[in-house]
Amino acid sequence: MNNDNDFSKGSVLKAILKLASPMILAQLVHLLYNIVDRVYIGMMPQNATPAMTGIGLTLPIISIIIAFTNLFGMGGAPLSAIARGKGDNEEAEAIMGNSFVLLVIFGIILTILGLIFKNPLLGLFGASNLTFPYANEYITIYLIGSIFVMIGLGMNSFINAQGFGKIGMYTVVIGAVLNIILDPIFIFVLDMGVKGAALATIISQFASSIWIMLFLCSKKTILRLKISNFKLQGHRVKRIVTLGFSGFIMALTNSAVHIVNNTSLQFYGGDIFVGIMTVINSIREIITLPVSGFTNAAQPVISYNYGAQAYDRVRTSIKFMTVVCIVYTLLAWGILNIFPEFFIKIFNRNPELIENALPALRIYFLGFFLMPLQFAGQSTFVALGKSRQAIFFSLLRKVIIVIPLTIILPKMFGLGTNGVFLAEPISNFIGGIACYTTMFLTVRPELKK
Repeated sequence: MNNDNDFSKGSVLKAILKLASPMILAQLVHLLYNIVDRVYIGMMPQNATPAMTGIGLTLPIISIIIAFTNLFGMGGAPLSAIARGKGDNEEAEAIMGNSFVLLVIFGIILTILGLIFKNPLLGLFGASNLTFPYANEYITIYLIGSIFVMIGLGMNSFINAQGFGKIGMYTVVIGAVLNIILDPIFIFVLDMGVKGAALATIISQFASSIWIMLFLCSKKTILRLKISNFKLQGHRVKRIVTLGFSGFIMALTNSAVHIVNNTSLQFYGGDIFVGIMTVINSIREIITLPVSGFTNAAQPVISYNYGAQAYDRVRTSIKFMTVVCIVYTLLAWGILNIFPEFFIKIFNRNPELIENALPALRIYFLGFFLMPLQFAGQSTFVALGKSRQAIFFSLLRKVIIVIPLTIILPKMFGLGTNGVFLAEPISNFIGGIACYTTMFLTVRPELKK
């Protein structure tokens, strides 16, 4: 095994940075899958705003797919890394094999259920007569390729967990570059509109999943994907699902928040404000990406050293991850407040939308600088296999804080749509501080022993 893949040796900071660079780039490129779709749709000569709003209405369904991907991918990868840190590569491979089978099975199930229930779901999510056709066209094609999305995202976690950051990056680059090329061809040249955007996305995800399978079945990887490990074992499935449940809850609650946001905004402001939330969500995905990438890069290093009982290196990893994320977030928050219109115009140039989006964006990102506390605390709990804490704080911020506030605040003091946008910064403040403080008070004493 290459020393680069042994996280118990050398500089902890270098190990995290070596993984972080390709992983952040990979996540940036992966973000282009959906972001580029929205950018191109926003450039359509006709009906750009309702088409973009329609795609925004599909986000809850996409979040559900991502939730199950997290359940098995984010649940299995840290366990695999911990087993590898203990020197038990056989168990690490068995965990990876079981995770793969679960991704395939649920990919098929979600495709079938999604196609059956998509129409009533889109109506529940706030689709109007104007936006429903676009949402329906996009999600129908996306669902057909959802199994490739789950394999691509879920199994790439196992590549990164072994220290192959560059290979993980190539996985995403292959798909994203293909998506960027195919999008304008399908949308504009072939005049397929939103259907073309969805088709480009699933073709790209198919290419990424093939690349992953070829690598994990090759001799270049440390842990190989073997048919002998495809038989599901109850105790392994339980451990995978238990640890992955926090990531599952995070994505599932994101879906719930999307639903509540869209329905509330539709009631208090109409289609234009649903479109504004689509733009704001797109901006949030862009500027939170480095934080997500960096915390994901730190997880394999933390898990491996935890399994190897190198607790001083675990503490160093947590400190480094926290400081870097806080510094970046403060800088990003400042830039966003100075140039808000620039970010909005990336996705839509409708004057009415821009006028209403400017104050909404500033309200939504008020507590953004506290967001890395939630990311760092949550990632540490997952990396150490502490599923109960990870699950609780996933539920706290979204279900216990954001959703009730999104329903209550618009009715108070005549806030209306502003109340919907205000729920996010309040949740960042309460949830971020609570999560990180709990992590610090519970994990630090254990790591000192």
